[in-house]
Amino acid sequence: MSTTHFYQPGLGHRLPHDPLKAIIAPRPIGWISTVSASGLVNLAPYSFFNMVSDAPPMVMFSSNGWKDSVRNVEETGEFVANLAVEALARQMNESCAPVPHDVDEFELAGLAKAPSFLVAPPRVAAAPAALECKCLSIQQLNGLDDVEGSNFMVIGQIVGVHIDPAYLKDGRFDTAAASPLGRCGYRGDYVAVSSLFEMVRPG
Repeated sequence: MSTTHFYQPGLGHRLPHDPLKAIIAPRPIGWISTVSASGLVNLAPYSFFNMVSDAPPMVMFSSNGWKDSVRNVEETGEFVANLAVEALARQMNESCAPVPHDVDEFELAGLAKAPSFLVAPPRVAAAPAALECKCLSIQQLNGLDDVEGSNFMVIGQIVGVHIDPAYLKDGRFDTAAASPLGRCGYRGDYVAVSSLFEMVRPG
């Protein structure tokens, strides 16, 4: 009988690199655009991101630290989750540079803005899809025994959806054609969705 490499995260993994982010992968990337109360635009990618409800539709992103995105959402209650795709991988990566609060990452990465309809933050014009969101909650993620954590989770309700018609095929969003990016754990490891397979659920 084979044994597993077992460890308790609080006591260390005994490996050269932390494996958890590689195990829980691929993780969708939420490319979050926000605007501060004073009008400063911010754009940053978050790999702790996913859809968490469909009725009503909600997404969440989690930030390691109280960063500009979280602060802006707290101030204004709005954000946009832009679809990060393979064709925009370089720009997505450039937008995560640690820059001062007043630097516009759209300009830094050479990205054109597109106006949103129901919220103030602009969209990434070249993104195949974008989700306009209103904030429902911001929660600091504390651990067992209320050990204070460094991550802050933002949950937003999707109030508007933008889809580039080029990615609509027979009334369905063509995920493989859009080629969304996912994070795969170790430094610099990404994956792009390029093909799908179908399984019909029983029942």
